Amino acid sequence: MAAQRTLNLMAAFRARYPAETTEFDESIDAAPEYNALLARLAGDDLPRFEARFKESLNQNTINEVVGFNAFLDARRSDIAARIDEINVSLAQIEYDPGRHIQLERQPTTDSDVREFAADLRACSEGTLGGDEQYSEQKFVQVEKLIERFRGRDGLTALDARWTAKVTDVRQWFTFSASEIWTETGEEYEHFTDSGGKSGGQKEKLAYTILAAALAFQFGIANTRAGSNRNPDRSFRFVVIDEAFGRGSDESARYGLELFRRMRLQLLVVTPLQKIHVIEPYVAHVGFVANPTGQDSRLRNMTVQEYREERLRRAG
Repeated sequence: MAAQRTLNLMAAFRARYPAETTEFDESIDAAPEYNALLARLAGDDLPRFEARFKESLNQNTINEVVGFNAFLDARRSDIAARIDEINVSLAQIEYDPGRHIQLERQPTTDSDVREFAADLRACSEGTLGGDEQYSEQKFVQVEKLIERFRGRDGLTALDARWTAKVTDVRQWFTFSASEIWTETGEEYEHFTDSGGKSGGQKEKLAYTILAAALAFQFGIANTRAGSNRNPDRSFRFVVIDEAFGRGSDESARYGLELFRRMRLQLLVVTPLQKIHVIEPYVAHVGFVANPTGQDSRLRNMTVQEYREERLRRAG
């Protein structure tokens, strides 16, 4: 009975560690080989190193993943807070009579992003426990993620695109816009994109959201909220390069009027045919010409000087 139990234990040991017991037999005569392996393991004090490995696993690898998860979650919260602040500015911009635009965010339905977030949470959940088997399970979960981050054999390019996608927290949201009645807060129209809109409507929506983003970037919303900052002394310089070149005059005027109300300091680069639209919103006009094709010339004049010369040329 004892001999059979010993043989069963030998078979189980070989099955669990096949690489280390390739030359071992399952017989009582092979007992010295098993005893020699036991003595070598005890002499190398591998159990102590195993304990250190478990400690390192808990304190380093898994904790790093927990920290990475917390970092991404903080960036997600930053985006949500930025959208909320931009909406403060949007509420002060009349998009249509009695209505304004609000940005909305929803968790993405993209399967790659959702699965990654779930896997990352699984690596982080319950990591304060001390169970060794549980730690090994966590290590396997972490290892799968790291393999994709590094790039698996034959899938390097695919994994690189996946990594860039799932770790970009902006991809965790889908964004839309809603046109709201300012007085009641009821929704008038919802925009998931600008499809179905005319060119002028698309431009108007883009200018509105751009103006709100600039208001957030320059802290204009905070100034209007009653801080001690002097809006006339703040730096709000914006370069607009041919933004109005192909758009309609109406949408260009709408955008410029928004920027004027926000007291932005504009440098507008535009073709000559849009001068009549931009003229009421600027103080100086700079004409750039290259008549010979060899060098460029710049002429700077005030708007009043420009108007006087235009009258002389017309007369």
